[in-house]
Amino acid sequence: MDPLALSAPWRKSSYSNGNGGNCVEVADLHDATAVRDSKHPDGGHLVFTATEWSAFLTTLKHGGL
Repeated sequence: MDPLALSAPWRKSSYSNGNGGNCVEVADLHDATAVRDSKHPDGGHLVFTATEWSAFLTTLKHGGL
């Protein structure tokens, strides 16, 4: 695992289900963003470069995925 992601503060998405399920957490790293499942925080995470994360968010905002 990325040591920066392990020590980074994680936050839940504001769109996550409020009863503790279906939660996505993100952590801002120095030059990237990490994403993980809050139900399985030790199960690994995905790391996106700033460009990849921006493209992902833009796609979501425009109804993609």
